[in-house]
Amino acid sequence: MRTLVTGSSPGIGGAICLKLTKDAVARGETPHIAACELRETEALGDLVRDLRALGAEVITPTGDLGDPDVPARLIDETLEVFGGLDSIVGNAGIAGPAPLAELEIDRWDRLFNVNVRGNWLLAKAGYSALQASKGSFVAIASMSGMHAHRNMGAYGPSKAAVISLCATLAQEWAADGIRVNTVSPGMIRTPLTEAVYRDNATAQDRADLVPMGRVGIGIDIANVVAFLLGPDAGYMTGQNVLVDGGFVDSLYGHIPGLPRSGE
Repeated sequence: MRTLVTGSSPGIGGAICLKLTKDAVARGETPHIAACELRETEALGDLVRDLRALGAEVITPTGDLGDPDVPARLIDETLEVFGGLDSIVGNAGIAGPAPLAELEIDRWDRLFNVNVRGNWLLAKAGYSALQASKGSFVAIASMSGMHAHRNMGAYGPSKAAVISLCATLAQEWAADGIRVNTVSPGMIRTPLTEAVYRDNATAQDRADLVPMGRVGIGIDIANVVAFLLGPDAGYMTGQNVLVDGGFVDSLYGHIPGLPRSGE
């Protein structure tokens, strides 16, 4: 199993790396993980140690996906070591909250360059390797790319574009045996969002909005990514899977004055 994962920090990316590694070991395979990040960090080093302790061969290509030359370099460095790729997970992404009327052009461009163009160039650079392995590409989008999310600047539009990008790639690459899908997380507690959840009242308020009664964690997304990359999803392509504990579809339940049973 040879996989490249961008945004391999603790949280969703790290959980994906760990899940794919454990699954490969359980199948009797040697996991080969390219855990990509913006730069080398202590957290990335901790993840690498955990992955290697599980039996994985790990490399850590680094670079800014907003640089148009970086995605192909990450792929090339991975192929040089692993000799091929069975899957690519485009998890890296950035946010930049702001009302659209106040958003500066360079901030709009920055989000689209990392979130959308970065995934396109990553998939493009990995095309030949995925074609050879009949592999799979999964990008992490967001519930904000499925429904309007005010004051989030270019984040929602960029994630909507990721969903559309992958649906288009799925159509173009299906005949080559390459499957392309997206996963849209809802509210997920990660190190990047931890500051919000340190406020116990806010954390509980968010959990109360979710029909399943809790905010998600990284493994909730990693489990779905692993499914989409695996053989059980072998006839599934061009799909976006919302993983939000039922939050988005619970909107109508918050309307005041709705009739209740027996009324």
